[in-house]
Amino acid sequence: MGLKLHYHNHYHSPRGGALGALLLLLLPIFLPSLFSPLGHASPSMLSEWNVPKSRHQRLLKSAVQRQTSERELSDLWTPLANQSLKPCAESSIAPSLPEKSEGFIQLFLDGGLNQQRMGICDAVAVAKILNATLVIPYLEVNPVWRDSSSFMDIFDVDHFINALKDDISIVKELPSDFSWSTREYYATAIRATRVKTAPVHASANWYLENVLPVVQSYGIAAIAPFSHRLTFDNLPMDIQRLRCKVNFQALVFVPHIRALGDALISRLRNPSGKSGAVATNYLQEMPDVKDKQGAGKFVVLHLRFDKDMAAHSACDFGGGKAEKLALAKYRQVIWQGRVLNSQFTDEELRSQGRCPLTPEEIGLLLAALGFDNSTRLYLASHKVYGGEARISNLRRLFPLMEDKKSLASSEERAQIKGKASLLAAVDYYVSMHSDIFVSASPGNMHNALVGHRTYENLKTIRPSMSLLGQLFLNKSISWSDFQQSVVEGHQNRQGQIRLRKPKQSIYTYPAPDCMCQA
Repeated sequence: MGLKLHYHNHYHSPRGGALGALLLLLLPIFLPSLFSPLGHASPSMLSEWNVPKSRHQRLLKSAVQRQTSERELSDLWTPLANQSLKPCAESSIAPSLPEKSEGFIQLFLDGGLNQQRMGICDAVAVAKILNATLVIPYLEVNPVWRDSSSFMDIFDVDHFINALKDDISIVKELPSDFSWSTREYYATAIRATRVKTAPVHASANWYLENVLPVVQSYGIAAIAPFSHRLTFDNLPMDIQRLRCKVNFQALVFVPHIRALGDALISRLRNPSGKSGAVATNYLQEMPDVKDKQGAGKFVVLHLRFDKDMAAHSACDFGGGKAEKLALAKYRQVIWQGRVLNSQFTDEELRSQGRCPLTPEEIGLLLAALGFDNSTRLYLASHKVYGGEARISNLRRLFPLMEDKKSLASSEERAQIKGKASLLAAVDYYVSMHSDIFVSASPGNMHNALVGHRTYENLKTIRPSMSLLGQLFLNKSISWSDFQQSVVEGHQNRQGQIRLRKPKQSIYTYPAPDCMCQA
């Protein structure tokens, strides 16, 4: 916030006392969040300032002094070998359009970028099932991120339409005869053309029985809500493959997102600034790693440790009673009793793997896996709970840690400033081009990238939350024992293909639906 309060030992001075009293009177005006109920956009500053010290001091001390051999680094940075499956998003049945469209399908998608991305894929599938024309989906403004970016602000709409031109009909906007069908129209009254009863993971038959008649009667059906409204099971293979085609081929970010992403990637791979991008003062130099195995390579760390997640987990993050009370109050204000205080102890939650990893803990995981302090780390995250002080130990372990702000000028970031979906899109793009991707905790971004990188056969480390929770509870564990347990526990969690099980998401587990024998 930039405001610093300086305290001096001048209590005997009447003038100093008067100034102090005045300061106390003015504090509620200049810092209302200290005195007002907790709001979603204004977290308790007292709990934010009271950032706890390291909870794993012994491990941290050893990790800072770690040494990694060239052989270990070589193994670490080696790409995944080709596996038994390869990408297969194209259907074995030749794509075709119906002779006549049944009408229009209009979708209103909520959630953040990656939840909306999955909704777009499902929207195309539903349009195909109904032989309907898809209207480019409307992206709702998320109450948390408050970003009003549209589909066309994020994704290359012309590429999207062209990539799917042989599969379904798509229009950017409704013709004038249907111009009345808007979000505002459906918000003001019950409308016959709105479908609001779509169950979660509805079957194809449900859409044929409940939505198709609306389309045939009125020429249009508007479905809202639509998140997670199409099943992952018992669908024809051509529909499943179409979802894969949308996700992995048709959804491409707009040019300015790709251009900024390419610039960040170039600067991560060429830290000396020889890529000719822009001024090199946005980069930290790494003169001692020219001949190291990781030179020219980088890791993306998706650090999901915002206040929402910390509060929702009901875990203890070392901030004492003040932090516990602040997070409990935050839970009540934001979720209105829908998320209760946990009945489990912190130890039970951690041993079950239900606590998000702190920045310090994810740093210790990476260090134990063998990443040394010359590793170029790109931090993909929204606001970190606790701010810079909370990530200080992570930065201590990985001093060459970068993010959008450190790599690009404010002018370069002007088009995405304050727009959560565009910021997330840049992070997604950079993540898909990294040598290794690590996600600190599960979530939509984690799920989307794990699935996409599995499809592309890219090394992706999935932390074992339960294993790490148990290891971090052991306060007497030595560094060597911790490191051995981490390495052994993550040998098969680095991008190996896992076949989707019933009810699991095709977007997280693209095999076997989106893949075929190599």
